[in-house]
Amino acid sequence: MTYECCCSDITLSEWQKKMNGVKPINYKWLVNKIKKYIPQLYEALALEYYNPYENKCGVNQDYYILVHSSVEYFIKKK
Repeated sequence: MTYECCCSDITLSEWQKKMNGVKPINYKWLVNKIKKYIPQLYEALALEYYNPYENKCGVNQDYYILVHSSVEYFIKKK
């Protein structure tokens, strides 16, 4: 998995493509994967603390979508 971009880095049409088919994901599972494979993102977002947006996170065919502080972070699956 690799961090690709956040919602503020892309156009609305790109965002819509990336959000296509998003389903809910287990937040704790996603955070543990990020901690293991992208520790810089884990530390930068302080993911060890409560995230009120955790129920907005999701997954689709291509991406894990982490929502933190109302920002969507697109993490490309490998």
